[in-house]
Amino acid sequence: MKISVGNIVLSKAGRDKGRYFVVTEVVDENYVRISDGDLRKAEKAKLKKVKHLKFSGDNLPEFANMQNKDKGVVNAELRSALKAYKNTCKEEQ
Repeated sequence: MKISVGNIVLSKAGRDKGRYFVVTEVVDENYVRISDGDLRKAEKAKLKKVKHLKFSGDNLPEFANMQNKDKGVVNAELRSALKAYKNTCKEEQ
């Protein structure tokens, strides 16, 4: 799977295991920066190995060019988008 900014991922390892994040930057083929707007804010995104992430296959294209936005607005948008995504996942189960 091709990694891109805006991908929704689930952490498989570490103290953030089981939490959903959005890829905010692709560093290289082994590392990405992830943020959820709550535990990890957009301005201090977590560097995470790709092998410790499960890709959901869903994408939030509106976050592809979030570097141009105010970080406070981005964090609020990330929180609301991930909350809506989690709710749709629960409804499908």
